[in-house]
Amino acid sequence: GEARIYGKLQESFKPSELLVQDVSGGCGSFYAITIASDAFKGMPIVKQHRMVNDVLKQEFEGIHGLQV
Repeated sequence: GEARIYGKLQESFKPSELLVQDVSGGCGSFYAITIASDAFKGMPIVKQHRMVNDVLKQEFEGIHGLQV
């Protein structure tokens, strides 16, 4: 799960910093994401989160929680 999420975010945002971590004890139900990208400059945090959520729509089917 981490690698799949990482790849999608890397491709979409070309981030200068990206960390994807399964914090659910390995079951893949909760992820913590740290991301910094020029694509987010000047945007409110809510809009940034929506952009990340849009990219990860398909992944949400198996995820119970996401911390961005």
